[in-house]
Amino acid sequence: MNAYIEAFVNAFKGTVDWTINSITFQVPFYQNYFWGLVLLSLVVWGLEIAFPWRKNQPIIRKDFWLDAFYMFFNFFLFAIVIEGFYADLKLLFGHLGITMQSLAIVHIGHWPVWLQLLVFFVVLDFVQWFTHILLHKVPAFWQFHKVHHSVEQMGFAAHLRYHWMENILYKPLKTLGLMVLGGVEPQLAYAAYFLAIAIGHLNHANVKITWGPLKYIFNNPVMHLWHHAAVLPKGQTSGVNFGISLSLWDYLFKTNYIPNENGNIPLGFDGLKQFPKSFWGQLVYGFGKKSANRK
Repeated sequence: MNAYIEAFVNAFKGTVDWTINSITFQVPFYQNYFWGLVLLSLVVWGLEIAFPWRKNQPIIRKDFWLDAFYMFFNFFLFAIVIEGFYADLKLLFGHLGITMQSLAIVHIGHWPVWLQLLVFFVVLDFVQWFTHILLHKVPAFWQFHKVHHSVEQMGFAAHLRYHWMENILYKPLKTLGLMVLGGVEPQLAYAAYFLAIAIGHLNHANVKITWGPLKYIFNNPVMHLWHHAAVLPKGQTSGVNFGISLSLWDYLFKTNYIPNENGNIPLGFDGLKQFPKSFWGQLVYGFGKKSANRK
């Protein structure tokens, strides 16, 4: 028991120190998520201001500051709270003989750096795509995912507006999915994660990007806006366009849907007007009476 307490405390303190060191520029630039997130957000916000897709949408759109708070809450504050529990789980799995190395099927550490990054990024994205589908199709999960779909005016910061339970659901599945890869350099993992964040910011931004022929590979703001549409196509009651960074999974598995490039479609789901508007109301949402409906 003492080992678990020690692991919990060390992980908690380590995450606090890492966050403080990031803010005070004591973390290498390629690992500094804090200032990387700030810089990326300012750049994408600048694109929204300079090249707005929805020209009638305010620069400080509805819930802008709520979404900005969510970015730092989910990425840093909640990470501090939960990291100790993950450390205990890692210790428990270690005692059971389950480690990142023990389940590795493909060891890619000796591959060229660019190929390692590509494989890691694609595997990570597929796991996230599959998890995203579960968030829509499993009624209990959908209740938590409604927080993300409660956005009424789309903008870059909406990317990280999501219920804290999604951290609980996503991280173990991502970890298990990536355990099949062995020997990945940590800096490559940082690069892949941050690339995914950059693409996610763009996908939620008020800019019109389709990538031309590359739209069949990379997700984009037009495609993702239809993922948030209040009205779904017939026969797709759980949702469409589930891609995170890559759109190719949706095209491969026939969950793609872009009827037009209208940027002014209604967003949300049935019952959005009754959905909690405050952070605290959304924080506890999903643990009470549930509805199985997607819309």
